[in-house]
Amino acid sequence: MLRLTDLKLPLDHPSEALDRAIRERLHISAGALRGYSVFRRGYDARKRGAIALIYTLDVEVADEAAVLARFADDRHVQPTPDTSYRPVAPAPVRHEHRPLVIGFGPCGIFAALILAELGLAPIVLDRGKAVRERTKDTWDLWRKRNLHPESNVQFGEGGAGTFSDGKLHSQISDPHHHGRKVLTEFVKAGAPEEILYVSKPHIGTFRLVTMVENMRATIQALGGEIRFDQRVDDLLVETDADGTRHMRGVRLADGAELRSDHVVLAVGHSARDTFQMLHARGVHLEAKPFSIGFRIEHPQSVIDRARFGPQAGHPILGAADYKLVHHGNKAGQSGRSVYSFCMCPGGTVVAATSEPGRVVTNGMSQYSRNERNANAAIVCGITPEDFAPYGEGPLAGIALQRHWESRAFAIGGGDYSAPAQRVGDFVAGRPSQAFGDVLPSYKPGVHLTDLSSALPDYAIGAIREALPMFDRQIRGFAMHDAMLTGVETRTSSPVRIRRNEDDYQSLNTRGLFPAGEGAGYAGGILSAAVDGIRVAEAVARDIVGR
Repeated sequence: MLRLTDLKLPLDHPSEALDRAIRERLHISAGALRGYSVFRRGYDARKRGAIALIYTLDVEVADEAAVLARFADDRHVQPTPDTSYRPVAPAPVRHEHRPLVIGFGPCGIFAALILAELGLAPIVLDRGKAVRERTKDTWDLWRKRNLHPESNVQFGEGGAGTFSDGKLHSQISDPHHHGRKVLTEFVKAGAPEEILYVSKPHIGTFRLVTMVENMRATIQALGGEIRFDQRVDDLLVETDADGTRHMRGVRLADGAELRSDHVVLAVGHSARDTFQMLHARGVHLEAKPFSIGFRIEHPQSVIDRARFGPQAGHPILGAADYKLVHHGNKAGQSGRSVYSFCMCPGGTVVAATSEPGRVVTNGMSQYSRNERNANAAIVCGITPEDFAPYGEGPLAGIALQRHWESRAFAIGGGDYSAPAQRVGDFVAGRPSQAFGDVLPSYKPGVHLTDLSSALPDYAIGAIREALPMFDRQIRGFAMHDAMLTGVETRTSSPVRIRRNEDDYQSLNTRGLFPAGEGAGYAGGILSAAVDGIRVAEAVARDIVGR
C-alpha cells in the first residue's frame, strides 16, 4: 500500500476526478489502480472562491515496488505506515494490587482502557458523577445558577472535554500513532467515521455523552471498575531508609483506603485541592505558564464570509474556524503575545466554574455547529514571574486564577452572571450600556460593564492591542458589536507535576504516574488521551518488569 500526500482538487470536484488524479499523479493506467481509501482530507482556503481540497490517500497499485522506485525522491509518495496499535506487555497471571486511575476524563479513560485491555483490571476513582447525572448538575448552574462543586463542567465522567467542541486534532509528536488508536476507539464508541479522515475532526457534546458511556462499558467488560463520587484526599506514601518514596495507595474523602503500588494521576487542570494535597505530601510540583483572557463572540456568518468568501456555507467546509496570534509590540502597550484558543464554530459560551463565588468561561458546540455565534478565547500568555503578587511557590498560579475568577463574579453581579462588554467599547475604554447585533450566548446570563478591571492591566492592554490586528486577518473581527465575556482562566494547568521522561513516574515518588492536562503534559482531548495511553503502557511495563 502506498501513502500519497498533498493531492489537491477543486472543492466541487466530481467523485471520478479523484480516481483520475491518482492515476495521473502516479503515471499508471486504470487497470493498475486496484483501490484507494482516504486517510485525510483537508482544505486550503488561502484563495477565497478557489478553495481546494487536499487529500492524503492510501493507494493499492499493481506493481508497488516499481512505483516506489520511480518516485524514490518524492516525499509525497511513500509506503503506507503501519498505524495499528500493539500492546506493550502481556499481563501477569495474577497481580496483588490493582492499578488505580484517578480521574475519568480523556486521559483517565484511555489509561483505564489500555490497562483493562492488558488484563490489569484497573480501578478508576472519579470525584464527580456519571456523565448523564453530571449533565443535569451542569445544566442546573446554567439554568438556575445552582453550582455543584463536585459535578460540573470540570468534574465528572468525561472530564472538561465533554462540554466543549469535541475537537480531536493536536500538534503533538506521535511516532507510535497513538492518536489513531484514540480515534479508532472513539468510532467504536459511536463517533462518526469521518473523524478518521477529516483534517480537523470534532464530535460535539451530545455525541460525547453517549460515547463516554460506551467506553465505560467497554472498560468494565474487560475487568475494569469505575467508581464515581470518590474523591481522593490523600496519598499513602512509604519512604525507604535511603529516602526513596513509594506509592502504597490512596485515602478517599470518606476515610476509606485503597492499596496500590501504581497510581495514574489524571485529575485535569482544575483539581486545585488535589494540587494542594500533592504539594503538602511533598510530590514535586512546579509553576508553569498558562494564559488568561476573555471569550469573544461574532455572528458565525461573519467568520464564514471572511474565511471562505463566496464558498461560505459549502457542506464540506461547514462552519469556519480560525487561529490567530499577535506578538505584542514591545515599544507599544504590552510586549505580550495574544492568541485565539479553543475556537468553537457555531457554538455557545458556557459557565465553567468549579468553585462557589467565581465565574469562569469556556466554549462549547455540538456536532452540527449550527448555533448563530462563533466563539473563541482571546488570551494573553502569562508566566510564573507574573504570579508573584498572588503568592509564592508552585501553587501561586492557582491563587492568580482564583483572584480574577472572584473578581469576575463580583463585577458580573454576584449571581454567576458573567461580566461582558461590546468589543468597540472595550477598545475605546468605555462601559457598554446596551447590546448590539451580537447577543451573548453565556448562560445563566451576562452583566454589561467595563471589563478593564476584570484582568491585570498588562492583559487588558495586550488584548486591546491585538483586536485591531486580528481585524486585518479576519474582516469584521473587531466589529463594534462583537461581544467579550469574562473571564477565561482555565486554558491549561497552572502547575506541572514533573515526571521522568523514561518511565513517566513522578520525579520523587515511585509508583505515581502524573498524566494529562492536570499534570501539565497535554492540552485538549486528543493529546490528553494519547498521554493516557503512554502512561498506561509505562504502568504495564513497570508491573511486568520490562
